[in-house]
Amino acid sequence: MSGFTSALTLTGVALLAVAGVYGAARALRVSPDPVPAQPFGSGREPVEHAVSRFHVRWYTVTMIFLAFDMEMVFMYPWTLVVSAMGTGAVVEMFVFLAVLLTGVVYAWREGALRWT
Repeated sequence: MSGFTSALTLTGVALLAVAGVYGAARALRVSPDPVPAQPFGSGREPVEHAVSRFHVRWYTVTMIFLAFDMEMVFMYPWTLVVSAMGTGAVVEMFVFLAVLLTGVVYAWREGALRWT
């Protein structure tokens, strides 16, 4: 087989797979006419519009969450190699934690953790 024939065959198989999944979803769905305006929420009426804006305070909460999230992302692999790396790895992790702590202290000082 040439390269073009292989690519064309693979594209055909992928399109058939997608069509098969859509067909299975259509055949197995519960209702043929689902309510398009109802979001998932146990059948309750929505309180606000789906594209309403969030308060600007959530931006700072998100940044603090990302700081703690990045801490865990980097701390887990560090725990696996700290014994092999020695004292240098411990010092580097404490410097990293100090930088994150500085960001949290700054956010606290600026009032990002206050909800009133």
